[in-house]
Amino acid sequence: MRPPRFWHTPKAGIWANLTRPAAWLYEAAARLQRATTKPWQAGVPVICVGNLTVGGTGKTPIAIALGQYFSERGIAVHFITRGYGGKAAMTRVDPARHSATDVGDEALLLVRTAPTWTGADRRKSASKAIEAGAELLIFDDGFQNPSVAKDISVVVIDGEVGFGNGRVIPSGPLRERPGAGLARADTVIIMGDDNTGAEEAAQRLKIDAMPVFRVRLMPAEAGAGQIGGQRVFAFAGIGRPQKFFATLKQMGCDIAGSLEFADHHPYKGAEIDDIIRRANDLNAIPVTTEKDKMRISSANAASIQALAVDAVFENDAVFKSWLDEKFQEARRGR
Repeated sequence: MRPPRFWHTPKAGIWANLTRPAAWLYEAAARLQRATTKPWQAGVPVICVGNLTVGGTGKTPIAIALGQYFSERGIAVHFITRGYGGKAAMTRVDPARHSATDVGDEALLLVRTAPTWTGADRRKSASKAIEAGAELLIFDDGFQNPSVAKDISVVVIDGEVGFGNGRVIPSGPLRERPGAGLARADTVIIMGDDNTGAEEAAQRLKIDAMPVFRVRLMPAEAGAGQIGGQRVFAFAGIGRPQKFFATLKQMGCDIAGSLEFADHHPYKGAEIDDIIRRANDLNAIPVTTEKDKMRISSANAASIQALAVDAVFENDAVFKSWLDEKFQEARRGR
C-alpha cells in the first residue's frame, strides 16, 4: 500500500476529515483490545521494537542490531515477527525452504542473525521459541499487540516524517495517539535527521523522563564497495523509497533512473526483467534494498545488486549501558 499524500500534510484536508469516523472506530477497537487482554508473561526477557505509525521507520535494522549485540554476549536470542505478507502459518523460519512469499521479507533478514519465528499469534510463537531454548525474545513490531508482556519497549520514529498529520488510521499514519503509545515506551529512537521536532514532541508527551537516542542507517561496508560511485538504476518497494535513493546519492552514485513500488511489493518475474532491461539500456547497475531483494526470485536475484545497511547509534556506549541495565532488571524480575 502506498500512503496517501494527505497523511503527511499538516493542514487537515477533505479526505482526512471524511475518514475521521473510521479513525475513531479504529482507535476505539484498539483501546478495547488493550483493555480486555491480559498480557502473557514470558519466562524470558522480551524486547519489542515498534513504532507509532504505518510504514517503515527502520524497526528491522534496529532489531537486528539488538540481536547481534546480545548474541555476541552469548545470549540465545530468538526473533518474533508477524511475517507480513507471508502465507505460512506459525513457523520457525528456514531460509533453505522458505521464501518471502511464505514468511515475509523481514523474517528472511532477521534469521541471518538469530532463529526467527513468524505467525499472527505472537504468544504461540514466543512459547515455541522458549521451548527451543530462547533466553531473550526480540519482537520486530508488535508494540500495539497486547498479547505478550514487554520488558523493554523501543519506539522508532522516522525523523523526516515524524507523526505525519497527527491523525490515526485511516485519517493519518498513526496506529495510535502518540501520548498513549509513548506512555508505554521505555525509550525512543529517532531514525535519521530530526526534521519534524520528533524528539521534542516525544519528550513533551511522555509524563516520565525517557531516554532518546539517535540512529542512522549507514551502508554496510561489504555492499558499499560494489555500489558506491557507480551508475545505477534504483528501485525499491519500502515505506519511503526516496530515503533509499538519497542514500545512494550520498554514496556518490549516479542514478540514471528509478522506480518506486508500494511497501512489501511482491515482484513478478516480468517486472524484474523490465528493470534489468532498463538498467542495461542506460548502462547502469540495477540496485535495490536488501529487503526488496528478498522478494525477488532466485532466477533474477543474481542480476540485482542489493545495498545492505547497518543501524549506527550516535551514542553507542550510552545506549548499550542503558540497554544492559534494563535487560538485567528484566532478568532479575523472572
